[in-house]
Amino acid sequence: MVLDPKIAHNDYGSFQSPGVGASAHHRGVEIASVALPPGDAGLHGHEGDGEGEGDAEGARLAGDMTQSDLYQRQPLLPPSAKNDTWAGGTKSGGLHSPTREYYDDTSGDGLAIHRNGGLVSSTSNGMVQIDMPAPLREEPRFPKEKWKTFVAFLILVINFLITVTSLAMVHERVPDREKYGPLPDIFLDNVPAIDWALSVSEVLIVISVYAVLIVLVFHKHRFIVMRRVFVILALLYLMRSITMFVTVLPVASVTYYCSPKLNSTSTAVVVQRMWQLFQGFGLSINGKHTYCGDYIYSGHTVMLTMSYLIIAEYSPKRCFPVHWVSWIVSVSGVILVLVAHGHYTVDVIIAYYATTTLFWIYHTLANNPTLKQHGPNNFLARCWWFPLFQYFEQNVGGPVPRQYEWPLPWPRWCHGKHPNRNS
Repeated sequence: MVLDPKIAHNDYGSFQSPGVGASAHHRGVEIASVALPPGDAGLHGHEGDGEGEGDAEGARLAGDMTQSDLYQRQPLLPPSAKNDTWAGGTKSGGLHSPTREYYDDTSGDGLAIHRNGGLVSSTSNGMVQIDMPAPLREEPRFPKEKWKTFVAFLILVINFLITVTSLAMVHERVPDREKYGPLPDIFLDNVPAIDWALSVSEVLIVISVYAVLIVLVFHKHRFIVMRRVFVILALLYLMRSITMFVTVLPVASVTYYCSPKLNSTSTAVVVQRMWQLFQGFGLSINGKHTYCGDYIYSGHTVMLTMSYLIIAEYSPKRCFPVHWVSWIVSVSGVILVLVAHGHYTVDVIIAYYATTTLFWIYHTLANNPTLKQHGPNNFLARCWWFPLFQYFEQNVGGPVPRQYEWPLPWPRWCHGKHPNRNS
């Protein structure tokens, strides 16, 4: 900003003090001429010219500016080094400057003012230079960390293999259907079995999984959400492999086909069964799931419940009709599993409880930074999987926003100036 003394010749008048010329210089800084309000003789410095002339001058200036205009026209003028005055030269005839404690003067022709971390320097030619400190670099609050997402996917695959391994061994321990019928169940005993209901339930599972994939792919922070889904599903599959192995229940359906037992659990047999189950992704509609005994708890219920929770948590809030449809699909799929006598009622209840509890605890920890560390009152940190949680969530800075973007670099017209939208 250049303070041009030429404005002294305009209609606003000039600022002078006794004994000082029309343009005042203080420590090499050229002061702009400004107008003063009428009636303030101590400021315009024409006391000796008579009352009539002073009043006439004040009346002329009153129509052009006010007292606030005076202060607004010189916000960057440096303070006087003598008597704490602006260019008036005397304490009584000049405008009082701000208190000296806010400024640091430098020797020589220049004037340096330190204010709020910045440096304001004034040179003899009237130039005012403001040096601002460099902004601090902030790390992203939601880093992608793709390699962590890949590690989470590997953990999911390993735990799925553990589950099918457990089922491959459990099949040989299933109670003989000729000797042991289905256990008493309040739902199965009162609802006749409908075999096709299990296939419809699995079709609903496939639809729900595709809907979840769409949400994950188009989410801006897709890698964070993906590894959360992978980790939660991995933990659920691991716990399911343990519960189905320790307690083997009789087959709940009298019509469901089970492969004959071989009375052998050799490595070759287990590997062959694992590969068959892995190809079918645990579903019976493709004809690969012919081994029985995987009851506590229901894998169908886990997938249906997990799909709804993901869609409701990470899809746009304005898409509440989609949330309701997802909820109806999940509930219908669970009911159809029971109608087909594919699981006992206790399997469904435990699966729902395990899935929702783990999902809500995980997200409660992830959305509250204070809960990511061990503490005397943080009992959630005593979960056995807490170290795994810390590894994947330590760099995530709070709740993941519901932002979406086109995942591919093409076509370019899909990438607007503001491609992300909060919902």
